[in-house]
Amino acid sequence: MAYLVRITPRAKRDLAHLFRDVRAEHSEAALSWYKGLLDAALTLEKLPNRCPPTSEDPRLRQMLYGNKPHVYRVIYRVLEREKRVNVLHIRHGARRDFKASDIA
Repeated sequence: MAYLVRITPRAKRDLAHLFRDVRAEHSEAALSWYKGLLDAALTLEKLPNRCPPTSEDPRLRQMLYGNKPHVYRVIYRVLEREKRVNVLHIRHGARRDFKASDIA
């Protein structure tokens, strides 16, 4: 059974900042990369538990997208009972560990 993937307001803000930062409106390659990131996040509808837990909180999982040095973490929570995946935060992989306030 497929899970519903919900992108939270925080993750939507992260995506908007990322779109601007990679200048996706000015580059076909950047736009393609950005769309690939979004498509990858949406694949969590199938087998969302395939990705490992985060080091910060074992109740959360992370999907990595991109190639070094441009690896991004898609941080999400799987709600089994509701068959839902909440994408909580999208951040560059080289950033410091996140805190609970980072995903609120």
